[in-house]
Amino acid sequence: MSEISEQNSLPAEPNDSMQEYYQLQQELLVTTVILTGIIFICVWYFYSLSIALNYLLGACTGVVYLKVLARNVGQFGREKSQIGKSQLVIFVGLIIVATQWKQLQVLPIFLGFLTYKGTLIVYMLRTLMPSNSR
Repeated sequence: MSEISEQNSLPAEPNDSMQEYYQLQQELLVTTVILTGIIFICVWYFYSLSIALNYLLGACTGVVYLKVLARNVGQFGREKSQIGKSQLVIFVGLIIVATQWKQLQVLPIFLGFLTYKGTLIVYMLRTLMPSNSR
C-alpha cells in the first residue's frame, strides 16, 4: 500500500522536458533514417545489392530497437521502476534468423543494426561543436 502512495506522490514531469525529449527522439529517428539511406547507397555502390539489402534489414531492425528503447525510457519513472531487457530480444532474434537463413549475411546485418549508434555519435559531435545559433 505504501508503494502505491509513494508512486502517486512523485511529481509529474513538466511538459517542457517531455516535449524536449520527444523532439530529441524525433531528431534521432530522422538522423538514423538519413544515415541509413546514405550508407545503403554506398554499400550498394561499392559491394552489391544483396549485401546492401542485408545492411538495410539490420538498419531497419536498429530503428525498431531505437523506438522500443525510447518508449521504455519514456515510461521510466511514470509506469516502470526499471528499464526492461525486452528490446534485446529484437537483436537476438535478428541474429538467430540471420544465422539460420542461408541468404542472409550476419556481418552486414549486424553493422546495419549498429547504424543507430552512428546517429548517437553524430548527435554528440553536433552538440559539442560551438554554434552561433546558441
